[in-house]
Amino acid sequence: MANLIISIIIGILAGALAGKLTNQSGNGCLINLLLGVVGGFVGGWLFGTLGINIGGIPSWAGALITATVGAALVLWIWSLIKK
Repeated sequence: MANLIISIIIGILAGALAGKLTNQSGNGCLINLLLGVVGGFVGGWLFGTLGINIGGIPSWAGALITATVGAALVLWIWSLIKK
């Protein structure tokens, strides 16, 4: 249960970061946060599939980087769908 809560918190932070990085502020905060949670799962799957391992940093930081990359990808796809 604690791991799920931590994953959601990291996803929310990743959504906020990805929204700033991709300049997707027009979606609204809630959409960015929800897409960030989804992006966390997408980033984990993507990095795992590509064999990318972020080592040498604290695990929470690696999870945040992974989730932010996934969230940015999801936000980009969302912007294409939204058009």
